[in-house]
Amino acid sequence: KTAVGKRNRDRGNENDNGGSEISQCNKIILRSSIRSTISISTIPSYFLIFLLVMSLSLQSGGTSSRGLSTETNNALTAAPNQATTRPITTGTSVLGIKYRNGVMLAADTLVSYGSMAKYKNAKRLLNVNSRTLVGASGEYSDLQSISQLLKANALSDRCTSDSLYEEETNEECAKEVWSYLRAVMYNRRSKMNPLWNDVVVAGFKQNTDGTTSDTPFLGVVDKIGTAYEDDILATGFGGYIALPLMREKYRPDMEEGEARALLEDCLRILFYRDCRALNRVQIAKVTKEGGVLVSDPYELDTYWDFKGFVSSKGEMGTDGGW
Repeated sequence: KTAVGKRNRDRGNENDNGGSEISQCNKIILRSSIRSTISISTIPSYFLIFLLVMSLSLQSGGTSSRGLSTETNNALTAAPNQATTRPITTGTSVLGIKYRNGVMLAADTLVSYGSMAKYKNAKRLLNVNSRTLVGASGEYSDLQSISQLLKANALSDRCTSDSLYEEETNEECAKEVWSYLRAVMYNRRSKMNPLWNDVVVAGFKQNTDGTTSDTPFLGVVDKIGTAYEDDILATGFGGYIALPLMREKYRPDMEEGEARALLEDCLRILFYRDCRALNRVQIAKVTKEGGVLVSDPYELDTYWDFKGFVSSKGEMGTDGGW
């Protein structure tokens, strides 16, 4: 009995040891499975956190926004400024003169991209209606905006007219267009978003009964809303070069040919002296009988054999540069 009991105890101990070893193995397997489960489940979380950090740290253009205030982040993500902060594609001088039977404007067809002569056939003299003509120097895109605005107003006047016949519609006269542009320019300037143009308006005034007056009109409006009238006008570099020549040669009773010759001479001198000017020009006129007429672009004859152009500067034996 003693031997049998001893064998039974030994078997029980072996079973206990085996059970403990099995339980320990199960615990190890369970722990490893838990760890692998945790590591697998945390991979997407780490990835999501990484994406979140990257989205917060980078804005459009690669600008870092970490540590910035909410207002700064909103400013960075806001739409870009749509205002014209400085003129980019620009046209130079526009000249205007009154003569016996009407008003005449002249301008070249060059639009410069900075210092580069970019567009050589840009027309800057526009007819608003049958008795009003507009020309402008400065930013060409703003001139296109002004043109669309004036054409929309002319179409509105025609559509709301009491008569269906074009010759009986009550079109805006030149002074009304000039006054309207003065208000537009001042309004845009007050909003710190000016139209970068000096606009010359030519045409005829209007009688109280709506008919065209015999008095010609010539006025200018600049980008801040300053406006005035005169018998001769020049914008851009022409205000320094051409305007003194026009004052010297001008007469109120000038014929159309004399006015055109004077404007062509001024444009030719501007081509000599203004590096943003071109000898390809346009002439436009407004008369009471014929209305608005704008010529096709044509080139002026030039002469470069003047002594001041050929001889060296100061006759000092240099390379001939000015």
